[in-house]
Amino acid sequence: MSVREATPYVPKPVSTRFLRSELMLIFGRRRNWAGMAALAAIPIIIAVVMKLWPGGGGGPDFFNQIANNGLFVSLAALTAELPLFLPLAVAAIAGDSVAGEANTGTLRYLLAVPVDRTRLLAVKYLGVVIFAFAAVALVAATGMLIGLLLFGGGDVLLLSGSMVGFGEGVLRVLGVVLYLGVCLSALGAIGVFVSTLTEQPIGATIAIMVLTVLSFILDQIEQLDWLQPYLLTHHWMDYGEFLRDPVDLGALVPGLLVAAAYTGVFLAGAWARFAGKDVSS
Repeated sequence: MSVREATPYVPKPVSTRFLRSELMLIFGRRRNWAGMAALAAIPIIIAVVMKLWPGGGGGPDFFNQIANNGLFVSLAALTAELPLFLPLAVAAIAGDSVAGEANTGTLRYLLAVPVDRTRLLAVKYLGVVIFAFAAVALVAATGMLIGLLLFGGGDVLLLSGSMVGFGEGVLRVLGVVLYLGVCLSALGAIGVFVSTLTEQPIGATIAIMVLTVLSFILDQIEQLDWLQPYLLTHHWMDYGEFLRDPVDLGALVPGLLVAAAYTGVFLAGAWARFAGKDVSS
């Protein structure tokens, strides 16, 4: 028996070095810090405005409830940021994921390590996913903190008219964060695919936002009701189901399935493009 045959096989530990490096790149850039600060500023502005000018109760449901429970600042801020600011933040990170490296010339050095392209693409997308969840959590947490500071907490009045304890209300907000994180991760998959098509991260970001806005517009055209359930943004507002009692988890399934479908299709497209991408120049 040879020495090689006698030596037991010890699997190599999975290294997280590339993921740590990617997260440092995402969360270490000043422009990304500025973007996250802008996301966090929205709930603060909403809370301060509602404190100074309470209004007559004629606004959207989440805004009407802020004076009664500061927890609703989180939900109001997420509602306000979902059409533009949160997608823009994710689009900027996803658009930069591959195109940014290609633009600066670092992509070919990354691949010269060497590292498997599939693994590199997976790390890039995982970084986008983590940022998407972090962005949603940042808005929700900032809204919760400033809301409790200015308006206090207590039992939560749900959209269905029933009351739940504050702790359960926090868990329901956490459910909203997780649901929206999944939805925005699907947008991130589209972004990574677009990012493999160009070396201009700004162009990739603009393209992602155009697709997002187009989805919102098509979702408002009555004649396209047959298409709307398959649009990326159609189910984003379904998170309101967490504010009903009982929560109908079945109502959230279509949104999760659509997000999974977009993620699978566009990640496959990104892999097909990136696997044969010429990065020699």
